[in-house]
Amino acid sequence: MDAPYAKIEPVHAGIARLLARNPSPYTYTGTQTYLVGDDAAVIVVDPGPDLDEHIEAIVDAIGGRDLVAISCTHTHRDHSPGAAPLKARTGAPIIGCAPLALEAVGPRADASFDEQYSPDRVLEDGESLEAGSVTMTAVATPGHTSNHLCFAVGDALITGDHVMGWSTTVVVPPDGDMRAYLDSLEKLRMREDSIYFPAHGSPVERPQRLVRHLIGHRLSREKQILKRLEDGDRDIETIVLNCYPGLDPRLRPAAGGSVLAHLVDLAQRGLVEQTEDGWKTIA
Repeated sequence: MDAPYAKIEPVHAGIARLLARNPSPYTYTGTQTYLVGDDAAVIVVDPGPDLDEHIEAIVDAIGGRDLVAISCTHTHRDHSPGAAPLKARTGAPIIGCAPLALEAVGPRADASFDEQYSPDRVLEDGESLEAGSVTMTAVATPGHTSNHLCFAVGDALITGDHVMGWSTTVVVPPDGDMRAYLDSLEKLRMREDSIYFPAHGSPVERPQRLVRHLIGHRLSREKQILKRLEDGDRDIETIVLNCYPGLDPRLRPAAGGSVLAHLVDLAQRGLVEQTEDGWKTIA
């Protein structure tokens, strides 16, 4: 069945969603934009790519309500480029994550950074915005990117790319940081949110269970990478081929980025090192 592009859908108390028409191996069916608020005022979260159809759908969904702010979870190009044209259409301020524009080690497999993103104000961890009777609070979750924010709305959490409903998160150095990502997952594990609304994929209705699984998955991958190094693998491409059998070739660069993020973390902890012959464990 076709995804409901450009159609506003209430999903939770104070939250509705719009799906952008930008499906890909990294965005699933597309980027989900969320409207947070009530009948009087709203906040637009992750306006997505700069697509005329999607911007028009957001404006139509706002209707006659006051647009308090345009807020982005982070500045990858499938999340924030729509902020500027939406601000131009509505006059609303861009209030959300910090600006960030970095290139990864080698070409990115997922979305690159939005170099044009320019917020009017940056939300700090724990800072809130009011949209009528609805409060939205920033929750800093660095890891996927250093500027990543989630947004708490009542018992729900809008998770951007930090936790997704269809896939694990890509963590690519130099800005993607595996240790920060794991620490942010632990931060969410300690919260009491009842449901997550990710930027890609279905809502997560048992969030703490999924977060525990994601932490376990990353720790298991770390052990697998150490074992591959002990068995003689020396480069990331070989580790990817052995750790991700049957992986779609289009996703290998992303897998390589996550392997590198693990290796950087392991090196910082004194467990591995990069030599002229490649990566090795430290005896």
